[in-house]
Amino acid sequence: MPGREGTVIKMQDITKLYEEMGIRETVLAFGRETETALKDRFDEIDRTAEYNQLKVIRAMQENRVCEACFNYASGYGYSDQGRDTLEEVYASVFHTDSALVRPQITCGTHALSLALGACLRPGDELLSPVGKPYDTLEEVIGIRPSKGSLAEYGITYSQVELLEDGTFDYDRIRAALNDRTKLVTIQRSKGYQTRPSFSVRQIGELIAFVKRLRPDVICMVDNCYGEFVETLEPSDVGADMVVGSLIKNPGGGLAPIGGYIAGRQDLIDACGYRLTAPGLGREVGASLGVMQSFYQGLFLAPTVAASALKGAVFAASLYERLGYGVVPGGSESRHDIIQAVELGTPEGVIAFCRGIQAAAPVDAYVTPEPWAMPGYDSDVIMAAGAFVQGSSIELSADGPIKPPYAVYFQGGLTWPHAKLGILMSLEYMAREGLVKI
Repeated sequence: MPGREGTVIKMQDITKLYEEMGIRETVLAFGRETETALKDRFDEIDRTAEYNQLKVIRAMQENRVCEACFNYASGYGYSDQGRDTLEEVYASVFHTDSALVRPQITCGTHALSLALGACLRPGDELLSPVGKPYDTLEEVIGIRPSKGSLAEYGITYSQVELLEDGTFDYDRIRAALNDRTKLVTIQRSKGYQTRPSFSVRQIGELIAFVKRLRPDVICMVDNCYGEFVETLEPSDVGADMVVGSLIKNPGGGLAPIGGYIAGRQDLIDACGYRLTAPGLGREVGASLGVMQSFYQGLFLAPTVAASALKGAVFAASLYERLGYGVVPGGSESRHDIIQAVELGTPEGVIAFCRGIQAAAPVDAYVTPEPWAMPGYDSDVIMAAGAFVQGSSIELSADGPIKPPYAVYFQGGLTWPHAKLGILMSLEYMAREGLVKI
């Protein structure tokens, strides 16, 4: 075919470019060996992405998404077509009565705080049957005292630890449920812990158990990092509310801000009143020109989540071969995009994160350092050269500088970028003499 020779990229050309970017041949060869063994896993991830892509497109078609949905809306935002239609799309995707999807929700922690504040009243009790929640929720709840916490409003908190194998302690959950238990919160992802993340099936079994004992209790799932990893969502198995951030999976890397809550109509209405004001609720809150990014990000989300998932599986398999503890293991089923790697030393965590930063398209020249981030009880190091600040669907890694010195890797808008990041993390570990290949 005429001209074809000029379009063929040879393996040695890619190898040379990796070397020019600082990846030595030994590191690259180790990575390629790991990748070759993952073909079947990657094929499975692609099938899930195909299913979820069709699900999102169908939801957009059924709700008659049109060009007018991308129009700019300001002020009060009354009759914001794009905003209202997008919320209908989210409700269709998650198979719920309703959804609240707003740029005024600043992050995942804000979305969770909003949902809790909307549903709980003084004298109610919040129960976590999955152990300690993510660090930033500790001040929201009042586990660590903070201004405006639920505890300051007379809302109590109870927690049931997981069993040693990471499964639910049903006996203790039964004992913890009482007449004041109003809401059960289930964190799907591991957060800064090395416990397993929960599958949608496991979450459904836990919800069914709670509902058998207390049908009136609200079951809320923190869905952050889990959207589109499986073909089902927690709302498909009985969750009354699912909550997440748009700068994670469902924003597809394009949403510049925002969060969502999908669930029962009465609960979503309550969240709307909490977000704005009593009497106003969901009727106000202009989209301010972000609607195209929200729609297009959701459209891309299934394939972006698949790229991040491939990166997580690759990281697990590669570091497992080197003898490090990884959660989940390289051959285990996946229920979120987060990969924990137990590096064992502060130096290991720091070197890993610096490698991820060096692979970024933005701020690659910056050297991450541990620091006292708000909301955490220890110094934390974060690597993220992202187009959207704090976007953890983009390639990023972070971890607290405390035992067991685990790093948490997530994201990657494309598989090649996720691959580069993991290889660069290994390169930096090798340069520091922390690993031998």
